[in-house]
Amino acid sequence: MFMAAERFVCPDGVEYPICECLVECRMKERCMFLPTLQSIARSQERGLSGFSVTELIGGTREAYLKRTRKYSIDPQKQMFALQGNAVHHWLQQFQSSKVLQEIRLHGDHYSGQFDVYGAILDLERDTLGDIKVTSSYKIMKALGYYQEALETTAVYKSGPRKGQPRKLKIWREDGVRGVLEWAIQLNAYRMLLAEHGLPVKKMVIQAICRDSSLRVAQERNLERSVYLIPIRRISDHWVKGYLEKKADLLKSALEQESIPCICSERERWKDRKCLGFCEVAPYCDHAQVLREKATSQWRKEKAA
Repeated sequence: MFMAAERFVCPDGVEYPICECLVECRMKERCMFLPTLQSIARSQERGLSGFSVTELIGGTREAYLKRTRKYSIDPQKQMFALQGNAVHHWLQQFQSSKVLQEIRLHGDHYSGQFDVYGAILDLERDTLGDIKVTSSYKIMKALGYYQEALETTAVYKSGPRKGQPRKLKIWREDGVRGVLEWAIQLNAYRMLLAEHGLPVKKMVIQAICRDSSLRVAQERNLERSVYLIPIRRISDHWVKGYLEKKADLLKSALEQESIPCICSERERWKDRKCLGFCEVAPYCDHAQVLREKATSQWRKEKAA
């Protein structure tokens, strides 16, 4: 077993070894309760001998750097992940002969730990479910919601747009659903279950909206805290080829000790991940260039 992250980022920006932090805080007072910090540290532990499905779905460069570099995490930014772990822990208390939970299955190139399988929605015993604690933005995209502006006969009667036609914004629910990563993950689990004699007829994401109580969720056409999002079957051949290729790339990079090509645009979230969400960005030249540009632009705007 190895620790994926080795240092915490303290509130004053200093990076401090996690093992030392848990023994004694370097500051006058801890930034949060010791048990909370211990839970965050425990969530970073990795004991896998091979590659996991979730690891392969992400960027190969990111996965490589997380396996080969000593990086830091900010406890304040780990709370949503900790919330997700708490939900999973709570669900493990439920026991039923009709439901299997949190079992890791191993294939030739990767392993995967599914959340729940069995009679989880109805009497159908072959349903595979996965639980996501995520943002209203992600759920909005996953549901295919988008806004469309329709012109009306009314016009603005004052202001800079006086005389221009007013537009009415309405919500549509037939957009492209942004579920590719979730779909690859569940289909990979489906294939692993099938290899172990457990067929899957239905796949569903239970998405828990972590900002459901905020106004922004309502502005994104979300009125509930939990949404069930069906996941369609993807070709076994495609899923197998995709994950095996990613596994081969990561394995080759580790063996050759060579940093892989930059993550794809999708894996980088169109560079948004590089700018504020990638924990190994300090070791990535692409991320550093982006951050330097962003810092330079911020300084120019501040000076103006």
